Amino acid sequence: MDNMNNNLPERDGFASRFGIIAAAAGSAIGLGNIWKFPYITGIYGGAAFIIVYLVCIAIIGSPVMLSEFAIGRRAQKNAIGSFKVLAPNTPWFVTGWLGFLAAFSILSFYGVVAGWTLDYIVQSLTNSFAGADAEAIGGMFGTLVSKTWTPIFWQVVFMAMTAGVVLGGIKDGIEKYTKILMPMLLVIIIILDIRAVTLPGAGAGVAFLFKPNWDLINGEAVLSALGHAFFSLSLGMGTMITYGSYIGKKENLGEIALQVTLADTAIALLAGLAMFPAVFAYGIEPAAGPSLVFITLPNVFQQMPGGYIFQILFFSLLAVAALTSSVSILEVVVAYFHEEKNISRKSAVITATVMITLVGMAASLSMGPWAGIKIPLPGFGSVNIFDWLDLFSANYLLPLGGFFISLFIGWGMEPEDVYEEVSNDGDLKVGYLGLFKIATKFVAPAGIAIVFLSNFGVFDFILK
Repeated sequence: MDNMNNNLPERDGFASRFGIIAAAAGSAIGLGNIWKFPYITGIYGGAAFIIVYLVCIAIIGSPVMLSEFAIGRRAQKNAIGSFKVLAPNTPWFVTGWLGFLAAFSILSFYGVVAGWTLDYIVQSLTNSFAGADAEAIGGMFGTLVSKTWTPIFWQVVFMAMTAGVVLGGIKDGIEKYTKILMPMLLVIIIILDIRAVTLPGAGAGVAFLFKPNWDLINGEAVLSALGHAFFSLSLGMGTMITYGSYIGKKENLGEIALQVTLADTAIALLAGLAMFPAVFAYGIEPAAGPSLVFITLPNVFQQMPGGYIFQILFFSLLAVAALTSSVSILEVVVAYFHEEKNISRKSAVITATVMITLVGMAASLSMGPWAGIKIPLPGFGSVNIFDWLDLFSANYLLPLGGFFISLFIGWGMEPEDVYEEVSNDGDLKVGYLGLFKIATKFVAPAGIAIVFLSNFGVFDFILK
């Protein structure tokens, strides 16, 4: 295996440790971190849930991320090509296809949601929410998503922005822009945090997020922590394999995996600190998902001193978080077209972007003119195109991809190859190697299998 890449042309790659962390953390930190993690933390016991979540990160999230980095860097190829190089003439390459399909599906609907954030930035700048109550703002949101051309326009704008970053390559595109965008994201979120915790009555929101309530920790809470620990880190969709292939051989993959998971968790907690003190300060019950971000919070900003500025900052934060994730997802598809289909990077970017955008248009229309079109999905009944892409990727492709990635590192990849990658050919002491092997051979596959089967009600009798 030592000489398997000697004849390959030199690939583009990350130029610095900070660039790697910014890009990988940017991939992990997306729209889900801004609303989903704070919400599920609150309803499942605050700090108690965070402790359970961190345990899940340690035993599943970090090992799978390190596995993806090791696979990518060892093979120096895209998500599908990596398995063809490391396990030639075997079916393991199907694992790469699971990641590719997940990335394609996710970015198709993700671009639509990200487009909504761009529309809301404009709405915030023009102060369109002024004087509107929660019901009126809810009506504005419903009108936006059900329109034909407005959401598609913003989706196309967002996908063009994503393509523009990826077109520059790794060092001069993804790394260059994420090194700007990630500090920007952090600055915005800290400003929002300071404003939120200084509001009168903000203490109730802080308590909601951080006060441990072990009474709320049950089987359902543990399962939620397990699922979110895996999905929030962009695992199972080929992004970390692809990014791993651009990481230099002298970098410590174990340290990078740890730093990315810590950054992802820290930003999620800071997002909660920006949102819930403000929500509670104005006596508004927190709600999950799009309703919290696109309906409840604009109502909060209308009541908050300086709310005009802070609503612009908040929706800019959402857009930045979405962009840092979307560039990594698009890169999975681009790398495949460029390396496996031997087309230029520019052609690969254009091809991937157009294909994904077209599917995304169908997803957008499924909440408006095409709302009557339903597609069956086992375990979920018949759903519209947008929900099908979301549910299929989150509940089928990601867990299956992560499951087989763990099994591949634990059982399929040559043990000496795994050791050489995590230890940098023996230069690093890896005292965690034994635990890493146990995690990838047994713990992570079992945990991911539980999350996957729970989607189909297999453990309902335990959770009740």
